[in-house]
Amino acid sequence: MLKRITFQVAALLVAATLVLSACGTAAGSTSDVDWNTMTSAEAGGGMEALIAAAQAEGELNVITLPRDWCNYGEAMDTFSAKYGIKINSLIPDGGSADEIQAIIDNKETKGPQAPDVIDVGPAYGPLAKEQGLITPYKVETWDTIEGSNDPDGYYYVDYSGVMVLEVNTDVVTDLPTSYADLNDEKYAGQVALAGDPRASNQAAQSVYAAALANGGDLDNIQPGLEFFKELSDKGILLPLIADSGPIGKGETPITFQWSWNAYANKDNFAGNPNIEIVYPTDVNWGGYYYQAVSAYAPHPAAARLWEEFLYSDEGQTLWVKGYCAPARLADLNARNVLSDELKAKLPDPALLAASIVPSGDQLSAARAAIKEQWDSVVGLDIK
Repeated sequence: MLKRITFQVAALLVAATLVLSACGTAAGSTSDVDWNTMTSAEAGGGMEALIAAAQAEGELNVITLPRDWCNYGEAMDTFSAKYGIKINSLIPDGGSADEIQAIIDNKETKGPQAPDVIDVGPAYGPLAKEQGLITPYKVETWDTIEGSNDPDGYYYVDYSGVMVLEVNTDVVTDLPTSYADLNDEKYAGQVALAGDPRASNQAAQSVYAAALANGGDLDNIQPGLEFFKELSDKGILLPLIADSGPIGKGETPITFQWSWNAYANKDNFAGNPNIEIVYPTDVNWGGYYYQAVSAYAPHPAAARLWEEFLYSDEGQTLWVKGYCAPARLADLNARNVLSDELKAKLPDPALLAASIVPSGDQLSAARAAIKEQWDSVVGLDIK
């Protein structure tokens, strides 16, 4: 658990550090710790030292975190109130590729557009590591994080869910129940992706799921591209990114969504419009995301404190409130941390367990194929 420190105590710690630096620096004080190189809080002198250093930095840059995605709005507000650290939210409606590019573009300047941390689709974790864009860090609860984590702590699973169809039933009267149902001209001008599949993990995985629903397998994404070509050719697929605005207005009545986004939209719309959430019968597709700290973080201590917060019981519970199954779910359940009301926000555990989840290598190959072939096969610019 994170130890809560008041702003007054934090200020005293910072002042003490300044005195020590003037009189001969003490080991473990914030002034002699390069948090860019710290792989754990313990390595930097412990949680109190990390908190003091993060508060001295005073800011944290996050990127592509919509407030209603996994309840990140409440998570950011809670973190800021808890530690007195300002959060700068960069391009909240961007995709995983934007996060990687932002690190690359701001390597040298570490300016206000440089992200401290990223939350990316699984194909992008290994890619970022390969390109030297992220740095290892293991939170205090590391041993309870389940999933395909990098063993050295370069990237680690944060939450998961399943792919669903979010349907605005004020517009759609004949509810589809599968991917196959969508390939019908009665849905002309009604189906949309939640991002550009060339850059968005969520949109790319919608294509990947469609491949399995149409006879493909985890090593053959071609049927997914062909499926979306058919939807495009028939005028079923819209050239619009379906976020909450177009969904609410009825402009994108049927959307491929991660379960947490669909339920968050349903809550936010509160019946205006009415939303039905469909678990497709022809494919049960699961997905997860990775957290990582930028190797070029302008606020390296705040970046690490953010990760400690997210992987604390408090942070994990905030994700559950946003319909996301956190990577420490088994540990939370073993210790009866979550109420029955919170547990009910998550997909059926049996559904999660039975979902099809590709490996990192398979996702990377699929991502590359979609990026290379979307224009030539589907030919519809999603924006």
